[in-house]
Order: sequence, then C-alpha cells, then structure tokens
Amino acid sequence: MTCEECNKRPATVHFTKIINNEKTEVHLCEKCAKEKGGDLDFNVDPGFPINHFLSGLMDVDKSLDSKQFNKDLGQSDKLQCGKCNLTYNQFSQISRLGCSNCFTVFSKHLNPLLKRIHGKTSHMGKVPKRTGGNLRVKKRIGEMKEELQECIKREEFERAAEIRDEIRKLENELD
Repeated sequence: MTCEECNKRPATVHFTKIINNEKTEVHLCEKCAKEKGGDLDFNVDPGFPINHFLSGLMDVDKSLDSKQFNKDLGQSDKLQCGKCNLTYNQFSQISRLGCSNCFTVFSKHLNPLLKRIHGKTSHMGKVPKRTGGNLRVKKRIGEMKEELQECIKREEFERAAEIRDEIRKLENELD
C-alpha cells in the first residue's frame, strides 16, 4: 500500500477514526504523517493511564454476575496485604501491586483478571524454534495434558484417548 498523500513511499502509518459509526481511514508514509500530524488529530489523551484500562477490565465482573461481585466486593474492601498494607481498593485504582505478597493475598481477584487478559493464569514463556529441542516437546506435552483434562471433563473419551496416545509418543521421543 502506498501513501495516499505522496503516492510514492509505502504507507507505514495507518489511522482509523470512527465517529458516530462513520469510519475514516488514512494511510500515509512516515514523512507525510509527520507533516500532517496536526491535521490528523493523532493526539491521544496523555492523561489516559494504563491503570484506567485495567480498572475497566476489572469492572467487567460487575456486569457478569452482580450478586457474586457485590458479595466479593464486600470482602475485597477488607482485603489488605499484610506486608505492604495495600488494599484491594487501592490496587483497583492504581492497577499496581505493592509487593510479591500481594499476588497471594489478592489471588482470588487477580486470577480471573489475568485469565481474561492473557488467556492463562501462568506465564509459560516462549521457546526459540532453532534451539528449543526437548524443551519444546516438554511444553507441548504439558499443553496436551491440559487438553486431555478438558476432554475428560467434557466426557469426550475418544479424543482423550487420541491425546493420551500422542502424549505417550512424545514422551518416548524424550527418552
């Protein structure tokens, strides 16, 4: 895609604006984008902190199950880290934990939030394709074991048996 302004250089800046359900797209090269910067209204509210975004994600719980949320909210008012004295309400406003102990104290509220943001509650990291070797196989076995448990919960025993057999093959590769 070439720049809409100069029609010479490749467009590297893509600006989409939606106002009243009317979508406007502009594709510019870096040079033209700098020249038109003021005209395009690139300004993002500098006062928009990431913690407001995270707080908004936490507010989703309110709409999903309001009775359970209100019950939890009553308990979360009392939640406080014994090490750094951060309360859950303070965390929900600043979206920052005070210390490593906060993960344990607020785990009941953090795990659903982390699962919603990242899809999982634990960080597995990435393995380089060229040098991963056995580590990639072990990671794949771990993923397949999780999938196996899900199949068992859903009573999909034929698929579970297939996964079990694949896990055995991979485990034999490691030996």
